[in-house]
Amino acid sequence: MLSLLLILLTSLFFMGIVVRTKSITSGRKGPGLLQPMKDVIRLWKKGAVYSRTTSFIFQLAPTVYFASIIMAILVVPFGQNKGFISFDGDFIFFAYVLALGKFFSIIGALDTGSSFEGMGASREALYSLLAEPAFFILMGSFALYTGHTSFYDIFTSLHFGSYISYALGVLATFVLIMIAMVENSRMPIDDPKTHLELTMVHEVMILDNSGFDLGLILYGTQLKFAMYGALIANFFIGSSLYYFSIPLFLFVQLAFAVLVGILESFSARFRMGNNPQFIFTLTSISILIFFGVLLIMGKFI
Repeated sequence: MLSLLLILLTSLFFMGIVVRTKSITSGRKGPGLLQPMKDVIRLWKKGAVYSRTTSFIFQLAPTVYFASIIMAILVVPFGQNKGFISFDGDFIFFAYVLALGKFFSIIGALDTGSSFEGMGASREALYSLLAEPAFFILMGSFALYTGHTSFYDIFTSLHFGSYISYALGVLATFVLIMIAMVENSRMPIDDPKTHLELTMVHEVMILDNSGFDLGLILYGTQLKFAMYGALIANFFIGSSLYYFSIPLFLFVQLAFAVLVGILESFSARFRMGNNPQFIFTLTSISILIFFGVLLIMGKFI
């Protein structure tokens, strides 16, 4: 439960820090840290408008998408505290409950009958498909290394004691950061500020969403970033006491948000044809982590 509260807290400021970082790097003052959250609250106060061509699927999709993120967050532990939901193999549940939400967002976009939204839905489905092996190879490698299959047991049993293990931790952090960027359709995969439908991915999927539904989708992005930040923080928290682990958790989230802002400020969006190649390289890095685990465990003959 502590993990849920901390993720909800950091999600209030995460996108504000990202936007503020991008503003500073471009020489502008920028909005306040709470401005993105204020925009979401403003949308929650409005009613949604539905096209007559859509069915109940379109109306249900934002709620299922948001609920899937909350369910995934409940699995994430915090140091010595288990997630609200914890069991063997829960990282598989984590991945596929997020996939369920992504599935509903995709069919919700297809339900509008818009060719543009269908184009964005097919792209997002492809990118999620390519990012999935990287996550499973990464978590499977650490499951092999620790002998456990739940987030809590993996993170509490994970100890860095050699140069190879530290390298694996850095690579794992990089993979999780890039998966977060892919899952939230950020740079260099997609530019959330673009207004050209032919190059949009996630934004073109939600063109018909409005009001409360759009607010759920936008806040879901903030929650997903904070959720992946919590996974990264668990690599470093270990068995630390609260007076050390909570400030470390907040520092990791702050560093993650600043890094996202820097990446989006100094990187250009890839051409559509290069995106699958870039995402698939994450799987290659995860395979390197797998070989590193075999090396540490002495499995190589």
